[in-house]
Amino acid sequence: MRRYRSTESGESEVDITPMLDVVFIMLIFFIVTASFVKEAGVDVKRPSAATAETKAAASILIAITENDEIWIDKRSVDVRAVRANIERLRAENPKGSVVIQADQSSKNGLLVKVIDAAKLAGVADVSIAAVRSQ
Repeated sequence: MRRYRSTESGESEVDITPMLDVVFIMLIFFIVTASFVKEAGVDVKRPSAATAETKAAASILIAITENDEIWIDKRSVDVRAVRANIERLRAENPKGSVVIQADQSSKNGLLVKVIDAAKLAGVADVSIAAVRSQ
């Protein structure tokens, strides 16, 4: 019988499966550990305050523009629907707090109505956003 010699072409293949596994695991790690910034949907010019404090995290952000529009979750909301929206968001995160970003040119009466709606929705921790003055 004849024996055949296997001829090797000298080319070797690199198995990239372990590398893809590591990249996939790193991707999952970064997605899980990433902190996402919540925004109300509009930019407001916040008033300055010397006693402003940094708040760690707020789950419900409400913005009041200079035109007296109320924005929650990047959509405009009527003042009568603020309480219902806060209750819906509070159901998703019961321990969450509310931060109101009121423009310095907005009306105080609207700010009081939004604070009142948040309190009626059962939120005990309501804050007003400000910029720390120097």
